[in-house]
Amino acid sequence: MQAKMKTKKTQKQLVAFALATALAFMAARALLSLFRSRRKGCPEIKIRINLTTSEILNLADCIVSKSKKIHDSVAVVPLDKVAYSNVIMPLAELEAEQSYLVQSCLLPRMVATSKDVREASVEAEKIIDAHNVKCSMREDVYLVVKAFAARGEWLDPEAQRYVNRLVREFERRGVHLTSGKREEFERVKTRIGELCNRFVNNLNEEGRYLLFKESDLAGLPSNFIKSLDKTENGKLRVNDKPTHTYPILRHCKVGATRKAVAVAKDQRCLTENTKILEELVQLRHKMARLLGYSNYAEYALENQMAKTPFKVMEFLVDISENISKSAAKELQRLRDLKREEEGEAVFGMEDLQYYMHKAEELEFEIDYATVKQYFPVDSVTSGILRIYEQLFCLKFETVQEAEVWHPDVSLYSVFDSSCNQLLGFFYLDMYTRDGKFSHACVIALQDGCLMQNGTHQLPVATLIANFTKPTADNPVVLRFAEVVTYFQHFGHVDIHKPVPDEVCRALKKKRKSFSGLKAKQKIVLCLFDQIIHTNEVVDTKALLRDLYPKEMLHIPLLEGTNPAASLMHLATGYDARCYNFIWSEVFAADMFLSKFKGDSLNWSVGIQYKNKVLAPGGSKDALDILHEFLEREPSQEGYMKEHFA
Repeated sequence: MQAKMKTKKTQKQLVAFALATALAFMAARALLSLFRSRRKGCPEIKIRINLTTSEILNLADCIVSKSKKIHDSVAVVPLDKVAYSNVIMPLAELEAEQSYLVQSCLLPRMVATSKDVREASVEAEKIIDAHNVKCSMREDVYLVVKAFAARGEWLDPEAQRYVNRLVREFERRGVHLTSGKREEFERVKTRIGELCNRFVNNLNEEGRYLLFKESDLAGLPSNFIKSLDKTENGKLRVNDKPTHTYPILRHCKVGATRKAVAVAKDQRCLTENTKILEELVQLRHKMARLLGYSNYAEYALENQMAKTPFKVMEFLVDISENISKSAAKELQRLRDLKREEEGEAVFGMEDLQYYMHKAEELEFEIDYATVKQYFPVDSVTSGILRIYEQLFCLKFETVQEAEVWHPDVSLYSVFDSSCNQLLGFFYLDMYTRDGKFSHACVIALQDGCLMQNGTHQLPVATLIANFTKPTADNPVVLRFAEVVTYFQHFGHVDIHKPVPDEVCRALKKKRKSFSGLKAKQKIVLCLFDQIIHTNEVVDTKALLRDLYPKEMLHIPLLEGTNPAASLMHLATGYDARCYNFIWSEVFAADMFLSKFKGDSLNWSVGIQYKNKVLAPGGSKDALDILHEFLEREPSQEGYMKEHFA
């Protein structure tokens, strides 16, 4: 009995570790985004899915037409007659309604199986983006909104924050500029939108592959080898997407193969996206200068928690310097391992994942093939939901026979378990397929809000991942790293059968292994992001060639590559804000160690977290939310202690 209790305690500690790495990092995005759609038996879901190419384009035209009509009606309100009901409410209602209509047009570009549908979605995005730029430049609407704001009418804090945001966003989009500068700003902003769409579309549609003999892939699991397509001459086809590159860089014993794959990965869309990115940098700088900012990063960070480029650079450099000693020791360990296995061959970026994996197996005696068996994807999903149910007083139910955009997709409803109130919906789209967005992300499909008629529009979201799809011969089990990625985007994980104590202990130790090198890999790209967006003209390849050896302890950038050309975040809203990934980890560790450590499934603390951190959403400043939850100023100390002590 004592042994069983000890096993359960150890497993709960493993669960606690998982929460430490991810609870606050991405859970907020998943829960806050959580909801939307018009499905069988789900009238609350208004997003339209499975639209044809013509329906997508027609809907885009309708969105533009309705938006123009509302903006026109607000623009003609006499300045002495402005009121919340005839100025702010129509714009707020429009935003809430169009959230699901716009996503009805835009979601297909990321998930549709038909290339024609994806292309129609991309075209719809161009139409909607161009219209939004025009709306943001409407001086007539701005003057009416500002007239209302100037009245000083009493509003509840959330409504007042919305009014302030409207005014600020108009001004951040150049409405106060002279007519000539406004026209230039509009052209620049429209071009930026077009280039971002092209950057992402190039990556989604790119389909290069490499050919290898089976002997070139020595060390790869047999089920991975079996999953590869064969050419007529018997060679195996490997693409440059994460589902192929990650396992090869992690398991392949052949250094030449690892290098070829690493180079291919960092050459994705090299020519076209490098050109696009460098034009984007120039245009963003020009846009910021038109608005009176010194550079684009200053503009982009104004409404962020960090506020200034100086603060971000200070944060990144401070973290980097503090972990350099630890990272150098880790790297020497890897160099020694490579020398033992491959002689005096130069250690390169292509070797990092392989030798980190090898070192972990040796040091912690972890058989990853065995560990995977404890994490079948269905059990991981049900475990995540159970943890959320327990921690946040929720209940999840699968919506049967729901209308979805692919047979692999499932729909869930979310209830408050204390009163059985329906809170919203979310879709899970878990498996990789051709043409699908190749990264993990959460997308808000329908905003949750109180409508003017008193009804609640429920939130709807989707979580997109790219796990390998199960087959009869190859049921899907997740690598532990994939489990962490999964609950970073959703929340947490449980296990479907007992994990031996020794495996639990090894996995707990592993969480700190090579923390320095792993953080350095993130920091180098975050620094790159800040540097390019504090300058006007940048040679991105040259910058990375200079930055990599400095930050990565003399490991050079792979010759002929430019990882930035495939860094999706630079074109999907994280421009000048990539630092947020590390920033979030730092404050996630602070919250966990302050509130959850020792009892990570504490229901009382979970409810506090839900109410104080998740529930406010965008209605409060992030720093105020953190301060209220922690009851003190946030700190980096917990992150450094958790990962590098």
